[in-house]
Amino acid sequence: MQLKINAKDLASGIFLVLVALVGLYLNQDHSLGTARRMGPGYMPMMVFYIQAGLGALVIFFSLFSGPDPLEKWTKLDWGSLALGIAAGTLAWKLSPSVWGFFGQTYNAVGLGIIVGFLVLAISAGWKLLAIICAAVALFGLILEKGGFFAALTAVILVSCAAEHTHTKKGVAGLLVFLLVLCYWVFIYELDIRVNLWPQS
Repeated sequence: MQLKINAKDLASGIFLVLVALVGLYLNQDHSLGTARRMGPGYMPMMVFYIQAGLGALVIFFSLFSGPDPLEKWTKLDWGSLALGIAAGTLAWKLSPSVWGFFGQTYNAVGLGIIVGFLVLAISAGWKLLAIICAAVALFGLILEKGGFFAALTAVILVSCAAEHTHTKKGVAGLLVFLLVLCYWVFIYELDIRVNLWPQS
């Protein structure tokens, strides 16, 4: 096999693995429990292991699948990346002084990630990836105070905004289906203890 490196896929794979490693490190503070009685750290641990595995697969296939038509980054791609990093870092550092909520646990980091990815979405080349990542971070930020249903609704709606081909009926149907499915799987079957509704 001849190496034909796809630089964007390679960078994406490395990013996925790094985020998974950071997540596994931060998750050490939470008890894992067992598969039958999951602790608060069990599901994040599984997600980060799966993410690391997917990242490794992306890295492997990136060595043989490139280059792609978007291989050459435009000035807007580079500029939005730099601006996203700067805006995310600024939001992370300043948000605890604006609202006490962001001084708790990793809420300021979550806000910084959301802001950074939304700024990154200015570039059409980054838009899909950036909005999906922002949606996942938004889920984590909303879950504790806003509850399971609000967090899940937010991640679905923001993810759907990444692509403009969705119809309102399609999004509404997807939203209802996923809310029911996730409630049944995670709350009813797995008995994961999270707030379902907003908390004061």
